[in-house]
Amino acid sequence: MLVSGAWKENWQPVQQADDDGRFIRQTSSFRNWVTVEGSAGVTGSAGFKAEAGRYHLYVAYICPWASRALMARELKGLADVVSVSVVNPVLTDQGWAFGGFVGSDADELNGARYMHELYTHADPTFTGRATVPVLWDKHTGTIVNNESADIVRMLNSAFSQIHDSGPDLYPAALEAEINVLNSYLYSELNNGVYQAGFATTQFAYREAYTRVFAALDAMESRLADGRQYLFGDAFTESDIRLFVTLVRFDAAYYSLFKCNRNSIREMPNLHRYMHRILSLEGISDTVRLEHIKAGYYSIKALNPTGIVPEGPGSL
Repeated sequence: MLVSGAWKENWQPVQQADDDGRFIRQTSSFRNWVTVEGSAGVTGSAGFKAEAGRYHLYVAYICPWASRALMARELKGLADVVSVSVVNPVLTDQGWAFGGFVGSDADELNGARYMHELYTHADPTFTGRATVPVLWDKHTGTIVNNESADIVRMLNSAFSQIHDSGPDLYPAALEAEINVLNSYLYSELNNGVYQAGFATTQFAYREAYTRVFAALDAMESRLADGRQYLFGDAFTESDIRLFVTLVRFDAAYYSLFKCNRNSIREMPNLHRYMHRILSLEGISDTVRLEHIKAGYYSIKALNPTGIVPEGPGSL
């Protein structure tokens, strides 16, 4: 991680653990918002007005949090409004790096070799982990926001006067229900798989494993009535949250994170749902199975040999 702007030691997956061995995720640090008029959002400072070509996303195909932002960009038709750079999925001793893997990019915008260099460019005294996604402002040369939940909501509404298409991912009539389901999905499933994979005690692992499969069972039952998406016919940001975990599950979480009660292929409602979303226009472009496998299996703490499994060959 970075400490007062200097990179310290080799990258490690476990950021922090509690006394019972539970993995604790770092809180996002940059929380400014792009808004229609450039006014301040619910957090952060004013000055980030929605303009075509001004903003840039740094993402990783391996990362479910970054893939949330990629999905929102595709669903809202913003490919020509917000540009993108993809980092190398193989984690180095200095974290995310640019280039060197098929489908990854050099940082032509800022010339960085590692993601952490962009964090110190934005804040020379930054302390914390250099995560993706990052929403970057080309005009001021700084990080706007590195919280995926914020970025998804910005992409959903901030650029509506420039380009307005795709589903409303956060419709007013469903806001309260979406907030409740989002919180559940995050704690029990999205972060739950990481708490199982990065647990440092048997107790913490078993606790997370149990919660992960209770959540999957609940979502399998929710979809049993034949609904298209989690809220019926309305595709929302909750569907993005569930999808990004499902699409990585069989390839990484099942084996590497020891979430091995069953695969998603063995849950028919969830498996059909995953493929229904995968078939939406542009979404398959946000999923790179070779990046997912190469990235997760490069985590030395979990896979010291670095061997990447041959399967699954498809979703």
